[in-house]
Amino acid sequence: MLLKQNNSKFINKLTLSVIFTAIMTLGFSQEIIKDEERKADVLRVKDTSGRIKADGVAAVVGDFIVLDSDVDRRTAQIKAAGGDLGNITRCELFGSILEEKLYAHQAIQDSIVVNELQIRSQIDQQIQGILGEFGGSMDRMLEFYKKDSEDALREEIYEINKNQSLASQMRDKVIKEVEITPEEVRQFYNDLKEDGLPTFGTELQISNIVVIPEVTEASKQKAIDRLKGFKKDVEENGASFTTKVLFFTEDTGSKSTGGLYTLNRKRPRMVKEFRDVAFSLQEGEISEPFESPYGYHIILLEKIRGQEYDVRHILIRPEITPDAIEEAQKKIEDVRAKILDGSISFADAAREFSDEKETKFEGGQMINPVTQDFNFELTKMDPDIYGQVQALKDGEVSEIIQDGDRENPIKFKIMMVTNRINEHEADFSRDYLKIKRLALQDKHFDAIGKWQKETIESTYIKINGEYRDCEFSGNWLKNK
Repeated sequence: MLLKQNNSKFINKLTLSVIFTAIMTLGFSQEIIKDEERKADVLRVKDTSGRIKADGVAAVVGDFIVLDSDVDRRTAQIKAAGGDLGNITRCELFGSILEEKLYAHQAIQDSIVVNELQIRSQIDQQIQGILGEFGGSMDRMLEFYKKDSEDALREEIYEINKNQSLASQMRDKVIKEVEITPEEVRQFYNDLKEDGLPTFGTELQISNIVVIPEVTEASKQKAIDRLKGFKKDVEENGASFTTKVLFFTEDTGSKSTGGLYTLNRKRPRMVKEFRDVAFSLQEGEISEPFESPYGYHIILLEKIRGQEYDVRHILIRPEITPDAIEEAQKKIEDVRAKILDGSISFADAAREFSDEKETKFEGGQMINPVTQDFNFELTKMDPDIYGQVQALKDGEVSEIIQDGDRENPIKFKIMMVTNRINEHEADFSRDYLKIKRLALQDKHFDAIGKWQKETIESTYIKINGEYRDCEFSGNWLKNK
């Protein structure tokens, strides 16, 4: 929701949250130092060519350091990735870097662990994304990050990912138990009224009817037989499972890592069908083919490490025949014609004909995945959805749209804007869920502030140079 006006207390907290989120997404400056290095004002680092470089230490937070160059580099990286720091000052950005280090340091003290294989598996995708910012030039990218080789950059990204994961888990731990009552929501709303209520931007309620081509039993059996063949070739002929992944899997997300995923029994990650099979295997065992919402799989269980299971998998999607596609398209055309001639309402047609389980029984009403209600803010709408409804008048039925996703690579749909909520000042009854989210977010900020205050007092922190003149929201200088 777009907040046109709000009280200063909440805006300050929101600003700090935005900075922290930007850093967690884009930062590339995590270093760990030993106890005996804490008194040094200059960090001497030997790079891969053996040369010695110097960079001033702007701050020490526990076992972590912040270099003089970190703030400049962080600013450049956020801008290079399309981020906008707005009115955020250099001191505010530096303060959020300190906050990030504090989270990571305390996470280590609390024995929070990270999934190293999962972190390393993200690096290829990150490298490709960063390369895009430099027109595909590895040399330009290495020059920007002041690295002499791709391997050196990969290792730095690994350390960054690891420490950002620690910081994120620590932050989640701090706010995990925070809840809010209806009375607290009411009090939060009344407090907002004193300084002026926020204005929520224009929102749309959107309905759709989706028709998915039916997969034939013959296509399903063909996919199963292919997977059985892969399994047999690995078990009987010694073929490489990883090679099979690289040549045949249709899971583009894991193809570059040889189909590797790490599952944790205590932290569900994959769909239930996948987890149930993976956790039933012995090390070195390959599963029989099984079905999930994404298609058919086989899994190789490589290693069990306590609660963590390292698995590789191959995904094959059953072929969708031209006849099935033609039949689905004809069905959606007929449904649209019935709505247009008044034979049936859009909502009733969705209940009767739509194949999308998530919206079918709500008369086709789409649910905002962020807010979990039916409202989509115009300025924050998914670009694909926005492109599909931007030209529609209220109550108008769209043309037939061919779409696709991970579960259904081909599907047909029609859409309608069923309600338009114009920009308006917050109303307690009408906007209760939005106000509740803001109130809970405010409690999260308060919990984080309390945790930071206590943790800063118990952690070794030293701020050097010009940054001692900053006015921090926390007592980083320990002068109070």
